[in-house]
Formats: sequence, C-alpha cells, structure tokens
Amino acid sequence: MTVFVAGGSGTIGVPLVRALVAAGYRVFATTRAEEKQAVIRGLGAMPVVVDALDAAALERAVRAAAPTHVIHQLTALPKAGPRRASDLEPTSRLRDEGTRNLLRAAVAAGARRIIGGSFAPLGAAPAGQDPMMAPAVEAVRSMESQILDAARRGHIEGIVLRYGFFYGPGNPPTEEMIALVRRRRVPVVRGDRGQLPYIHLDDAVAATVAALERGSSGSAYDIVDDHPTSFSDVVAEMAQIVGAPRPFTVPAWLPRLVSPYMARMLMTELRLSNEQARRDLGWAPRFPSYREGLRQTVERAA
Repeated sequence: MTVFVAGGSGTIGVPLVRALVAAGYRVFATTRAEEKQAVIRGLGAMPVVVDALDAAALERAVRAAAPTHVIHQLTALPKAGPRRASDLEPTSRLRDEGTRNLLRAAVAAGARRIIGGSFAPLGAAPAGQDPMMAPAVEAVRSMESQILDAARRGHIEGIVLRYGFFYGPGNPPTEEMIALVRRRRVPVVRGDRGQLPYIHLDDAVAATVAALERGSSGSAYDIVDDHPTSFSDVVAEMAQIVGAPRPFTVPAWLPRLVSPYMARMLMTELRLSNEQARRDLGWAPRFPSYREGLRQTVERAA
C-alpha cells in the first residue's frame, strides 16, 4: 500500500508518517518548505515539496506518487496554536480550496480511499455558530462535505475523522502550556462549564492508521477520548502533575474580554462519543482521559 500524506510535516503529520512507515507502508509526505525535506526523509518517507493551493502542481505530485490511499492533514496554524479567529484563515482556505484540489488529484491518480482530518469542535458545532467562528466552521464543513459527497457518488472511498483537541508529547501548544502552568501563568475560570473533546496525539495517529483499511466509506468518526472535560480542569490537573502552584482563578467575563476567540472555543459545551469509531475502526484510545494522557506527557518530557 502506498500512502500520500498531505501535510506530512505538521503536528499530526510527523508522528503519523512515522507510524505509517513503521507499519510497513510506502509513504509520500508533503511539505511547503524545502528545509523540511530532511525531516521527512529522516522518518523514512519520500518528501514532496508542493503547495496544495496550486492545483496543477498538486495533481502532478499525487499522480507521480500513484497512491492507493491519501490522507488530508493540511493546516497552516501558528506553531503554538491559534489565538484569534484570524489565525484560522490560512487553514480555512486549505480546508476549502485545498481539499478540492487534493480530492481531484486523488481521484485522477486512481487512489482507492481518502481520509480527511477534521476538527471536532468545528465540524460538530451546532447550527447558528456565532459570527466570529462562522468562517472556520464553514471551511471545516466544506472539507467534510466534499469528501463525503465524493464517497456517496462513488468517485472514491472517503472517511472523515473529527479529532478532538490534540495534546501530548511533541505537540507545541501542550509544551507551551506546561511551561506556562509551571510559572502560574494560566488561570482557571470560575464556573467553567465547558465540555471539550480531547485526544492524545498518539491515539489520533492510531485511529488514522486504522481508518486506512477499516471503516465505512461515507462516514464521519469522532476521534475523541472517553471523558470530555473543561479547560479549567485540564489546567488544574496539569499543575498538580508538574508540581506547580495552584492556578489562580478569574471570572468568566475576563477571558471573553481579553481573548474572545479563545474564550468562545475553550468554553464550548460539546459532548461527543467515540463509540462508532471503536466499533467500525477496531480502535480504542490508549489514554481514556486527559488525566492518564497528561501524566504520560509530563513523564516523557521529564
């Protein structure tokens, strides 16, 4: 099996490529940066330097690789994660236009299956999302609908994986948050009723590899752990694990004033289930909650 990973040098791209190579797959992985070719080669894959927004160049690259399977992990997020809605704009373009280009190239190259890496807090967001988040929600829904529509029309097998918030070793936002928590720079929010879906990066990779050959074409799976939780609970648990002072508490209005995007995202109430993914993909999270996952993350960072 030959796998073409679009976005092979990103947060999930690197561990995913590593896992695919270890599993014996022939892997091509894209990057837009010439200097990242060495990283991809070091993982045992063949680097492809291409911009997914260049439709003709992307199609040539996919045809040359002749993959049986294509995995869409294209993003253009800041290394430490988005802090404002505008940080999502380049990724939104990749999720809309980039998906269109990649899907067309995958079909033209005769690929059997395409897997799209989506984002649960946006893909599963309820209707009537507030205007600040609307463009990002629309882009995620465009990506998902393009893949699922192509599957329904019989052009290619298509599966969407809706990941929860990534965390774990090698995840830059996690590493930054650990450093800030140690210095008591991340507060908890009084009365935080958020219920956020999380997923350890290793579990997200395992689910993606499982979806290569398993799962029902035309399906969208929630790749989340077993216990949604609030951001404040995660911060408090992280402080305890790293031996940091107890985080200070702020009223709910303060994050909304200082960082409206982050406040909206982190105080979302979204309960999702991984039951269908367990059943169809033969997958289960190794870390059923953030508590186990955070302990492993901190231990590996030590």
